[in-house]
Amino acid sequence: MTSLLTGPDARDRCAWVGDDAEYRRYHDEEWGTPLHGDRALFEKMALEGFQAGLSWITILRKRPRFREVFAGFEPEIVSEFGEDDVERLMADAGIIRNRAKIEATIGNARLVHGMAEGELDELMWSFAPPASGTRPAAFADVPAVTAESTALSKELRRRGFRFVGPTTMYALMQSAGMVDDHIAGCWRA
Repeated sequence: MTSLLTGPDARDRCAWVGDDAEYRRYHDEEWGTPLHGDRALFEKMALEGFQAGLSWITILRKRPRFREVFAGFEPEIVSEFGEDDVERLMADAGIIRNRAKIEATIGNARLVHGMAEGELDELMWSFAPPASGTRPAAFADVPAVTAESTALSKELRRRGFRFVGPTTMYALMQSAGMVDDHIAGCWRA
C-alpha cells in the first residue's frame, strides 16, 4: 500500500484517508492537532474505546449522534447516567450498541468528574513523548503501541478506567496530537 495519496485538491495526504470526504476533513483539520481540555479528551477516550474492533470512519460518521446521546460528552452529565440511560443507548441505532462500551463510558465519566479540573488533560499529556524530529516515511514506520501508550494505559487502568488499552491509547495520542504520525510528504507533515 502506498503511504501517500493525492487528493482532488492536488494535496498529498496520508493514504489512510482514501477518497472519503469526511476522512479527508478529519485528517486535514483534526488528526494530529494538539487537543486539550478534560471534556474534549474524555470524548476522544470514549470514541476511541467505541472504535475498538471497528474502523474509525464508522465512529466518525456516528460522532454527531454520539455527541447528542452522550450529552456532548460532558463528564458531569454522563456521570449521572443510570440503567435507564444504558437501555436508551442500547436501543439507539445511531451509535455502537455495545453494553460494555456504554457502561465503560459512563464509568469513565464518573472518574473524570471526580478529578480536579484540568487533571485528565495534565495526566494524558504527561505521557506524550518528546517530539523526535523524525517523521515516519511509510505506514510501516508507524507503531500501533509505544512505551508511552502502554504506560498511559496502565495508569488509566490503575485509576479504574476501562477500554483504554495500549493500542487504543496510541490511537488517542495520534488523534489528539500528542504524537504526530503524518507521513513524510503529507501536506500536514
